[in-house]
Order: sequence, then C-alpha cells, then structure tokens
Amino acid sequence: MQRIEKYWQNPAVLQVNREPPRAYYIPYGKEEAADTGKRGRSPFYQTLNGSWKFEYHASLRTVDPAFAVETYEVNGWDDLIVPSCWQMNGYDQLHYTNVNYPIPYDPPYVPDANPAGLYVKEFRVGDDWADKMKYVVFEGVNSCIYLWINGSFVGYSQGSRVPAEFHISPYIRPGVNRMAVMVLKWCDGTYLEDQDLWRHSGIFRDVYLLARDRVRIRDVFNRQQLTPDYSEAALHTEIETTGPLRVKAELRNPAGEMVGSAEADIDGNGVIELRVANPLLWNAEKPVLYKLYLHAGEEVLRFPIGFRQVTIDSGVFTINGRAVKLKGVNRHDSHPVLGQTIPLQHMIRDLRLMKRHNVNTIRASHYPNDPRFLDLCDEIGFYVVDEADLECHGVISAHNYAEGSFHKLSADPAWKDAFVDRAIRMVERDKNHPCVIIWSMGNESGYDANHIAMAEWTKARDSSRPVHYEGAAPHYKGSADTECLDLESRMYASVQAIEEYATNGNSTKPLFLCEYSHAMGNGPGDLKDYWDVIYKYPLLMGGCVWEWCDHGILTKTPEGVPFFAYGGDFGDKPNDGNFCIDGLVSPDRQPHAGLLELKQVIAPIRIGAEHLPEGRIAVTNLYDFSDLTHLVLHWTVELNGEVFSQGDIWRLEAGPRETQRIVLPLEAPGTGAGQPILTVSCRLKERTDWADFGYELAFAQFELPTQATVQKVPAQRRTGAALQAIEKREQLVVEGFDFRHTFDLAAGAFIGLSKHGVPMIAAPTQFAIWRAPTDNDMRVKNGWMGEGFDRAGMKVYDSAWSLTDGNAVEIRVKYSLGGYIKAPVLRGEAVWRIDVSGEIHLRTDVEVKEMSAFLPRFGLQLTMPRGSEEVEYAGLGPHESYIDKRHSTKKGRYALRVDDMFENYIKPQENGSRYGTQWAIVSNELGMGLRFDSPDGFSFNASHYTPADLTAVAHSHELVRREETIVHIDYKMSGVGSNSCGPQLLPAYQLNEKRFAFELTIRPVFKEDE
Repeated sequence: MQRIEKYWQNPAVLQVNREPPRAYYIPYGKEEAADTGKRGRSPFYQTLNGSWKFEYHASLRTVDPAFAVETYEVNGWDDLIVPSCWQMNGYDQLHYTNVNYPIPYDPPYVPDANPAGLYVKEFRVGDDWADKMKYVVFEGVNSCIYLWINGSFVGYSQGSRVPAEFHISPYIRPGVNRMAVMVLKWCDGTYLEDQDLWRHSGIFRDVYLLARDRVRIRDVFNRQQLTPDYSEAALHTEIETTGPLRVKAELRNPAGEMVGSAEADIDGNGVIELRVANPLLWNAEKPVLYKLYLHAGEEVLRFPIGFRQVTIDSGVFTINGRAVKLKGVNRHDSHPVLGQTIPLQHMIRDLRLMKRHNVNTIRASHYPNDPRFLDLCDEIGFYVVDEADLECHGVISAHNYAEGSFHKLSADPAWKDAFVDRAIRMVERDKNHPCVIIWSMGNESGYDANHIAMAEWTKARDSSRPVHYEGAAPHYKGSADTECLDLESRMYASVQAIEEYATNGNSTKPLFLCEYSHAMGNGPGDLKDYWDVIYKYPLLMGGCVWEWCDHGILTKTPEGVPFFAYGGDFGDKPNDGNFCIDGLVSPDRQPHAGLLELKQVIAPIRIGAEHLPEGRIAVTNLYDFSDLTHLVLHWTVELNGEVFSQGDIWRLEAGPRETQRIVLPLEAPGTGAGQPILTVSCRLKERTDWADFGYELAFAQFELPTQATVQKVPAQRRTGAALQAIEKREQLVVEGFDFRHTFDLAAGAFIGLSKHGVPMIAAPTQFAIWRAPTDNDMRVKNGWMGEGFDRAGMKVYDSAWSLTDGNAVEIRVKYSLGGYIKAPVLRGEAVWRIDVSGEIHLRTDVEVKEMSAFLPRFGLQLTMPRGSEEVEYAGLGPHESYIDKRHSTKKGRYALRVDDMFENYIKPQENGSRYGTQWAIVSNELGMGLRFDSPDGFSFNASHYTPADLTAVAHSHELVRREETIVHIDYKMSGVGSNSCGPQLLPAYQLNEKRFAFELTIRPVFKEDE
C-alpha cells in the first residue's frame, strides 16, 4: 500500500489523473432513450448511488492507509447512503459560519486533526462493457477526494461543487470490483470555499460509471449566431473527439420535427454547422428548446438548444435585443434533512414555487448547482447567473479588517491556478445551457490579478455571455482594472445609491444588484422602493434578493419537539447564529409573507385607474417577450366585505411593454354605508406545469367613488340611566346601563372593562413603544435598548377626572414612558372619555425627546381574557403587513382566529401586525369582546405572546403560549426594512415624529347584538 500524499495542502496540486473538464452529458444508446433525459435508460450509465460502507475518523491521523487494499475487512463499518452529507447522518460537527473560517487562517495549511470519511463500495461491471472505456464521475465531493480501485490508486481531486471524472479502465476487472474513497473535511481549497452556509462534508452529489466508445466524442460546445433581425440562426457545434470519428448531427424543433442535419468526419477537433430559418427564440418567459442529437459510434448525445442572444447595448442589458429586468433570488443548495444533498423533486419544487411568485432569475450562490438543476431551468424557464465555487470572505476577519487584506489570496500568484481552475470547470460543464446568461467569478473574495485571470479566460472561451464579479466594486478598494468585467455589480446598495448610479452621467455598464433586500425574518420591507427605481432607469437591470430559503436544520429537543436549528445550536464555534435563517421561504418551503410581497412588487402586470366612474382602467404588460393572451382579468366590487358585482375580461392582448385600456361594466353602489372596493386580478387562463387554472399573478385595488357621503351610521344603543362614577382608594369605577369600567388613577390605566358582567380585559392597559426586534432591527436595536425602549414603564404625574352633566366621565392623565438610566423617552397627556353607552374614547398628545433612535411603535397594549380567540377586522390582509411591506395584501373584511395572525418565524420576533386597519373586534366565540376604531386607521395585532415573550427566546419552540390574548392598537409601527444586511430603514418608514396625537375608540360589544 503506497502512502497517502499530502495533496490536500498544496495549492499547486489541484488534481491527479482527473479527466479534463467537459460539457455535461450522458451518452445513450438510442435517440428515444436520450429524449427522455432519464440517466438509467442509458446502457452506458451505471449508478453507484446507494449504500456504501463508511468509517468516520475525527482525524486523518487515525486512518489506516491499508483501508484501500481490496482485502481490507470493512464488514464492521457503518452503512451510509451516498449521496449524503456526513453531518446530517450523525458524524462530525454540524457547523454554520458566515464570514469566519472554521479553521485557523494559515493558507495553504489545514489542521492536523483533519476529519476524514472512508467509503468502500463493491460493484460489478457487465460483460457488455468489456470493450468500453470506463469512467467514474463524482458530481460533488466536499472538500477533496482520494480514489482507489481494487487497491490501486486512481487519482485525487479538489473543488467541491464541480465534477471529478476519472478514467478507471486500467483498474477494472471482470466480476466484483472494490472502490475505496477517502474524503477530507478540509484541504487548501477550504480557503476558497468560505461561503455563508452549513459546512457539510462527504460525497454529497451523485456518483456514477460511464462506459464510452474507445473513439468517442469527448466534448461539445454549441455556439450560435443570430442575424440582426433574428430571422436566421446558425448553430456551430464544436466537437472534440478522441480520434477519427464520423459524427452525425440532427436538430429537432420543439414539435420533434427535423429542422437540420449534417455529418462530418472529425479527428480531434471539428465543427458541424446547422442553420435554422425563423428560429423560435428561448427566453425565461417562453423557454423554447430545440434538441440536438449527436450520433457517433454506438453513442447518442443530446443537448438542449435555446436560440438566444445576450448583449449589452449602450449600457442596457438585453436578451434577443430586448431590455430585460432580472427579477431574481439567490439560491443555495439547502435541504432541512439532507443538507446540501438535493433531490431532483426538491429542485423542481423550488423552481415551481419561484415561477408562481414571478421570479425569473436565479443566482447560483455561490457555486455551480447540480447540472440537472440547469436542465430544469432550461426547460421551465429561468435566467441563471452561474457562479464559480469561490469565496474567501474569512480573509478579512483573519487580518482584523486591515486595508487590502480582502484581496490577499486573489493577489497571490501561488493561488492563480486554483482560482482559474474553478472558472474553467464551471464554464466547461455548463457552457451549453441556454439558461446561463451570466458567468460569475465567485463571491466576496477580494479582487486582484487572479480574478482578472479568471475573467479573461472566461471571456476568451465564451464571449457570448457577460462576466460579473461584485468583489471589484469600488468600495472594496481592489484592483482598478475592471475592463474584463461587463457589469457593474453591487450588494445591498441603497435605493438612493442605485438611482445616483443611473443618473450620474458617467455610468457605462448596466448595474446588477447581485444581492439586495435581505429577506431575514420579518422582511424584506423595501422591495417596492427598489423596483420603482429599477423600472425607471434602463441602466438598472434588476437583481437577486438575498435569499431564497432559510437554512434551518430539522432537529428535535431532548423532549422530542421538532424545530429548525441554526448556528450555535450544536455547540459549533465560531458561528453566526440565525444569520442562515434569511430566506423568502422556510426550510420546508413554506412561503413567508416576504415572498408574497416580492411576487406582487415584481409582477409582470401593472393595473392602474384611468377614470373609475366610467370603469376605465389601464393594464400594462411588463413582460419582456410575452403578450397577455394567457391571462384573464377578473374583477369584483365589494362593500363591507360582501361581493356587490363581479365579472371577467377574457380579451387581454397587450404586447410586451404595451398598455391596454379596458372599460369594466361596473355596478358600483351609489349610496349606503361603507366604501366600495374594486379588486382587479390577473389570473392564468390555463393550467401550467407550475400553477393551476385561475392562479393569480397580480392584482390591484381601488376605492370607487360614491354618490353620497360614505360613513358608517352609528347604531342606536340603549343607555338607560345616567353614568355613575365613584372613586375609592384611587380607583375610579364608572357604571352605566350594561357596563362597569374601572380606572386606576395612580397607574393611569384601565384595570377593568366589562359589559353585562363579562370581563373584557385581564390586565391593566398600557402604552407601548417596544416591539420584539426583527432580524432586520439587529443594527438599530442596540440604540433602542440604549434609550431604554425595552424597559420603558409609565410614570403618572397627574391624574384627575370629572363628570359632565351625567353624560360622560373624562379622565386626564399626564405621564411619561422611560426606562432606568435614561431620561424619559416621551411625555404625554391622555384624555379618556367614557360615555353613557360604555364607549371609551382616547386622545393622547405625545412629545418625544430628541434622540438618534426612532421609535419601534407607539400604541396601546391590552390583555384580553382567556377565550378571546376570534378576530374580525377591516383593513389589509389576509397576512401580516407593515408600512413598507403591504403591497401583497388586499383591503377587505377578514375573520380569523388569533393563532392565524401569528407568523411563526424560526427566531421569534415582531410579527403579525396589520397595517392600515380601519376597525377591529377581538372577542370570544360568543362574540363578546372589544371593538377598536380610529379616525386615521391604525396598526393592529392580536397574539398569544407579548413583545417581551418574543424578545426573550431564541427559537419558536421555546415560546410558551399564553391563554390570554395580547392586543396592540398602534398609532404607528416602524417599517421592517432589510437592515440586517441592507441599508438603514428609509426615513419615510421610521416612526421619528417628535410630536403627534393618537385617537382611539374602544367599545365593549356583543357582536350578535350589533
């Protein structure tokens, strides 16, 4: 047994005996089998997925080098399914870190206690492969792989997320063969793979054998050329063979009809050219695919052909000559049970969800995805930013953020080959996918000569796609030579910054927001602000929200309670806590309200009012290539939550970027109580692969004009005798015909509200300014806590009451709110007025002290008794909404339960508020409760958790549900923004008023009697 060479910490050794990179394909025996795309239907494919013998070592030092000998006894080893990640199967440390390296920064060296996984697989090769050249392909191994077959060393490879292919014919024999693999957790490549994710190890993607003709096609590059008017396409198929070979090319259109064929004798390198008149063009809206079949020897290769052209014209990003806006998300490989091992159906589920929410672009952050994922993007229709498996983020913290340290590895010539290798392997594997429209040179790795070498190689190999790399942005202060980059790229630039870029007169490249609007927890809250500007300026090509999914690991407490874990939950150090819980969907792919907001903001249809009294509206088509004939427009008029009239418009015909004017046959109410609401919805006419008939893509709402003053007619209530007010021991008891209210004059709060003897509150009322910080509050919450917002209590300076002619009791309270150490946050006067019906009217005038922090909220908190489970309100719904996160909600009348208002974020935080509420009732199931009204509307929340409850715990399963219902009626709630990584919350969404007044009416009700 030869000794194991230390290739793993030598940046000059990236591989031993690994095959040169090539385009992804599977050889088939017949065209019909190739057409299915099912690997298992190829006689030249044999999976090695399944159960392998496995032995985990906490340190490479304990590995017996003889394990690779074919006689080594492994019967006592564990059984492990391949593909998989060790850490998801109980081996090693589950570990999440963002920026910081999990090992000491000492490139190229890694710790001597380097965990290793030993794999052994016995397999047979059929007699029908006897005359074939045999290869093994590892689609993904983290972080490096040593391979032996039948005791002989075959080769080595590193680079975790691109294939490693080895020629194994010399090592294979008839009958049973043994494959032995050693995978190391760390190698020098670890310094180039410091992505923001769980650090998984092992053979995590598919492994398979290929049988190839001795003289065969080795590589294929399908280049295309379109005439300026797109009336003709020339397909230049560059073919590399291993010897003299007759190759026949056949091109079929989407209907399966032959549109071109040619044959050529190729020895080494050659080109077959096919021409197509009036080609159907590929784009994400209409992913039209031709199929190219290459017949050579006994093999048939199939490639998707999407005729499309990506250009930059006068600084505008275009596809097929049309300016395109990229409405994207960043997507990591992430599965709550399997880690980075992603099943095909899981990929399909992600893509269908994205399609349903109007996403058209995916940035493969921050490494090439499984090649089958790109097949799906070709077919379903997505633009893909393909990104090299390269991130060196931890360099900056390792050097204490010293200036220039970020660029250290990119500037080091010793690492040049390692950098460029990652670009080469990505480009060569994925070069035939029409969905790939941009090559990315990695992420957050500084910028210097090595990146320039990557970009220059990429442009020389494939000039048909632009090259992107955000790490060259000016604020990083790297190399000034950015000529090799075709896009200007930014992360988390503010709305103001991108508008300045578009208008400064000096910008020549399109601006791509590769990351923006951080979707962590309750957010993002600034999407519409971005897209109002992006649509306005041609230089702004769009961007990708960070990010698609929460990376929670499904686990259980010792008591067996399931929950999604994040950094630190497994004792991992260093860790970045819940910073991996930053997606638009949960780990099990349940959409957050943020995804619904994104869907509406980037919707490809915009509906505007032109003259509502006559029913005239304008429908603007924001698609880049499609007309609206696949949609139907459904409209309804509602009054007080009831449908008054409705109808459908089936003739939508506006072409791309055109506006169609429509007259709706409205039958709006002319008089009566309430405001008529027109809702216009654009829906699918037919079922698709990703959504059913009638699925809504976009909507708009409008308040219809009425012929009479629209106001609610107050109900006549029996009042009986005049009010009685009795003060005893600083408690004021106010009684009427059917109510009894008690006010604590010393505390400045109601301690009892009742109607017909039914208690309506279970604790004193209180003014509230604190909210459980959202993830996007993480940078402002220290300022909030420094000012004492989280511990603010009420100080009563004066409290007095008076009875007015037996018709009302008025209570005046002068108060402040503040916490220890600091001066009071605000001072105010509250005037409470109780009338003969038991209705309470509050007006409070507030003055806020000068300070740098804006208020999270201001309003009234009430605790209602056990059983107060029913909620009815008029306002925005059905899901949560905030001043900057409300465009996906609809005005209406909603009835739900308190638990339905709770948004279960993995890390508890402020959630469930309803912005713009007109009125709300919280009651028990018999309809006994409180009604809230305010002349200017309010933000409303009902929950079984207080802000303190949500603030105190780290995981949702740690919450203890209260039996009481906590109600917040807020004058205003600050927005949620995206400041966990993005810019500060816009001033327009901050509660930073220094003087304001809040009016609120509270009325005990029995709903059935209303």
